[in-house]
Amino acid sequence: MKFSKIIGHNKIKKHLLHTVADGRISHAQLFSGKEGSGNLAMAIAYAQYISCTNKQKDDSCGDCPSCIKYNNLAHPDLHFIFPVATSADVKKDPVSRNYMEQWREINSDSIYFSLAQWQDKIETGNKRLLISKFESAEILKILSLKTYESEYKVVIIWYPERFNIASANKLLKAIEEPPEKTLFLLVAQDPEQIISTILSRTQLVKVGRIEEEELKQALQSKFQLAENKAKEVAHLSDGNYIEAKKIIEHSQVEEDYLNMFKKWMRSAFVADVLGLIEWSEEISSKDYGREKQVHFLNYGLRIFRESLMQNYGDPSLERSGESAAQFLQKFAPFIHGANCIEVIELFSDAIYHIERNANPKILFLDISLKLTKLLRVKAPQPQD
Repeated sequence: MKFSKIIGHNKIKKHLLHTVADGRISHAQLFSGKEGSGNLAMAIAYAQYISCTNKQKDDSCGDCPSCIKYNNLAHPDLHFIFPVATSADVKKDPVSRNYMEQWREINSDSIYFSLAQWQDKIETGNKRLLISKFESAEILKILSLKTYESEYKVVIIWYPERFNIASANKLLKAIEEPPEKTLFLLVAQDPEQIISTILSRTQLVKVGRIEEEELKQALQSKFQLAENKAKEVAHLSDGNYIEAKKIIEHSQVEEDYLNMFKKWMRSAFVADVLGLIEWSEEISSKDYGREKQVHFLNYGLRIFRESLMQNYGDPSLERSGESAAQFLQKFAPFIHGANCIEVIELFSDAIYHIERNANPKILFLDISLKLTKLLRVKAPQPQD
């Protein structure tokens, strides 16, 4: 993975290049960025540059034996840890090495992918993906190995938010005082969910959203879009390449989320309890695993944000597509200063509990019943 393949983030690339040139490579770094930002690709490109035997001024060479192995994610001194679960092929104590073939395939398909896409790739159904205590034991084995070819041994941990307490505690000392010439590169979407004792031991590399102009140019090149269309998609996706690709490919998932959300809000507004029970059963079915439930709730939070932008903010900040925009015209007035905080907290709490294995049917019904009251709260009247 070369830096040149990553869209935008030129300042971060320069910073990382300087840390290598100046010999200031921190042994534990946290690449923080939302899905679609390219933070995983950035961590891999950084590791590749460190290991490259023919470094260029602004990138790895891409041609030396080390770079060729990195391009295939098959370098003996490069190790990956990522969330997994049991599947038809892995029935007990799953760890990352059980899924390395799929990991290489999904990274080969695209350097931008989500946790939900990863779960679909490894076919673990509705099971919650975790980094378990078994994985910690694997990492400790890796640390005991000597480097084979490179100066540094690199351990890239994708989604450290998915460490459980037992696995995290096993790694604290290793991350704080790793063996010489060992790098931990943690790649996180939400650092606030990382266990604080691990978070405090890392140096932050903040990978923000992709700059709109950079994303527009990349979309024009990749998908042969007209400039105005690429600009529209870049704006709607809010610097998220995964979202931009979904918009371009007319992702059915987004349309399904919107239809599901409409159905939910309409039943909640008229207090259709039977309808809400049926809806809660539908969202809790096998078609909606925990990862998709979390994505759906985040989609709802985005709708609430767009509603507030429409009511109080700058219209240029709205990120809605045409279908959602039509729905927002009618829905936005019901999300306002008198209920927005409670509604947002309701959804945020739901995400927290879903991620911790709460019963989704009970949880979504509880949210639904609370929404029947919150949506009926009247907007505050302007003061004279």
